[in-house]
Amino acid sequence: MVQAQKALLQWYTIYGRHQLPWRNTTDIYHIYLSEIMLQQTQVTRVKEEYYPRFLQKFPTIKALSLASEEEVLALWSGLGYYSRARNLYKTAKLSSHQFPTDYKELLQLPGIGQYTASAICSFGYNQNIAVVDTNIARVIKRFFALTEPKNSIIWDKATELLNSKNPRSHNLALMDLGSIICLPKNPQCTICPLLNNCQGSKNPESYTQTKKKEYEKMELFYAVLIRNNHIALTSSTGTMYKNMLQLPTVDPIEELFITKFKHSYTKYRLTVNLYKVEEVIDDIIWIDLDKLNQSPISSLTKKALALTII
Repeated sequence: MVQAQKALLQWYTIYGRHQLPWRNTTDIYHIYLSEIMLQQTQVTRVKEEYYPRFLQKFPTIKALSLASEEEVLALWSGLGYYSRARNLYKTAKLSSHQFPTDYKELLQLPGIGQYTASAICSFGYNQNIAVVDTNIARVIKRFFALTEPKNSIIWDKATELLNSKNPRSHNLALMDLGSIICLPKNPQCTICPLLNNCQGSKNPESYTQTKKKEYEKMELFYAVLIRNNHIALTSSTGTMYKNMLQLPTVDPIEELFITKFKHSYTKYRLTVNLYKVEEVIDDIIWIDLDKLNQSPISSLTKKALALTII
């Protein structure tokens, strides 16, 4: 293990993603925010768009706790998986004076599970604890040649591999290794620092086979109603985009049809149909078109507006 740990850290020193802003701060709130944003979101989008914008508006967890949920959702607009924003806000309310330092206490906060709690403890507090995200899990399964292991086994093996002298850099190195070298398809085994100790290097893809995801198809029908530079929106009460503003629903009328587009949201594959109408039956909230970017609207609604508002 020692040889593998040493080789991993040497590789990380040269090739690790040291430039990421949340890796160059000791502010627990900033680290926590990055972990929530990075769930289901590409690093580039978080780094270049949402992370700096969010911290400019809410630089401290206290500032976030004093905001309204509507403000938080508006700033999160387009990032998706809005339950993350709601839980972030709830956690800020509960931890505005002091963020927990204990793993078990962190697990009691809204939206913080095993991975996020361990990441905060490792990356924020430099505690001697293993971290397992999707990338690290792939490395662990290949390194130990684990075929369809239970989640608990992966965590146990990650703890077995953990470098107790430098746990933070070790976990970050594993994360980067999975992102850069130990890829889901066509892993770059010949240049991997763990090659000499990897039990699954001869057939790496056999340890990371996953079942094909099944998606639910849905067709949606929305109305576009604009008056005096204001657009009619309504508050969503469904499971998708809860409490976000969206276009009103409408019965499809062929002569009012504008366009349609495809959109993906978690397990759903959506076909969205848009219709230009003069009235709707839903409860309406009129939003100034010039202030749409300050409103909590989803990426689906943004896409629809981009197609209908010139």
